[in-house]
Amino acid sequence: MNTPVLFVTRRAHFNAAHKLYNPAWTKEENEACFGKCANEYWHGHNFDLYVTIKGRPSKDTGFVMDLKKLKVLIENEIIVHLDHKNLNIDVPFLKDVLPSVENIAIAVWDRLEPHLPEGVKLHKIHLIETVNNSVEYYGPDVLL
Repeated sequence: MNTPVLFVTRRAHFNAAHKLYNPAWTKEENEACFGKCANEYWHGHNFDLYVTIKGRPSKDTGFVMDLKKLKVLIENEIIVHLDHKNLNIDVPFLKDVLPSVENIAIAVWDRLEPHLPEGVKLHKIHLIETVNNSVEYYGPDVLL
């Protein structure tokens, strides 16, 4: 009998400021598209990040991945770079990227995916910007 594939999720939290502003557009175009999010003085969010991995549990530990190690990976690769930062200015891996919740989720995937142990795959990034706005990203191989 094959060991089943399981999905395991770890939650993290960070606070960050950003503005949505396309430098190729006029101020009026940005305000028409992004509204208050284009505020020249920035705005902030309390983000909740859910990282879901998938794999088969180890016969020795019962773990898909040691969650303490996943916590450290998320902390080192994501949280220390984003928490209490200005996403437009302070984060090298978001340089020249409009820091929408969608683009942040893609960047989180790109940072985490290469560091997962053999046999463990990244399944989903769920990034909650507000109680009303969130994004789920299942990786670059998912097509419409």
